[in-house]
Amino acid sequence: CLVHVMRNICAKVRVDDREKIMNEFKQIHQQTSKKEAAAVLHKFYAKWNKAYSHVIKGLKEIEPDLLVFYNYPKQIRASIYSTNMIESFNNVIKRKAKPKAEFPTEQSLDVFIGIQAMSYNDRYFNRIHKGFGQVQDTLESYFD
Repeated sequence: CLVHVMRNICAKVRVDDREKIMNEFKQIHQQTSKKEAAAVLHKFYAKWNKAYSHVIKGLKEIEPDLLVFYNYPKQIRASIYSTNMIESFNNVIKRKAKPKAEFPTEQSLDVFIGIQAMSYNDRYFNRIHKGFGQVQDTLESYFD
């Protein structure tokens, strides 16, 4: 998730440099193609490697995963470079599991999470996330 990578970078750089670094890093997901984004990312590496080599090393390790959202249509990139949908579901699970305190067996926990997932899916079954309706045919072709 690009958002979490940005948060991680913020935690590892000096306060004085944070705004500059974040503004430059945000340019990566604002590019129109993967090639342009990779070029911006490599400029970012070159500029900040001397001051923050540990941060740049970490980014280079995850670079293939960092730009994977460019493999999908432009209309849905904003939805998939973030893990907001997953975090939302996790919050539902946490909120509903909290009153239970503890589960007697691992199987009871599995059943509980399965029921919550089915309930969540039922509630949002007809909902189409931003941009996905426009490219539904393209996405379906990926699975043929």
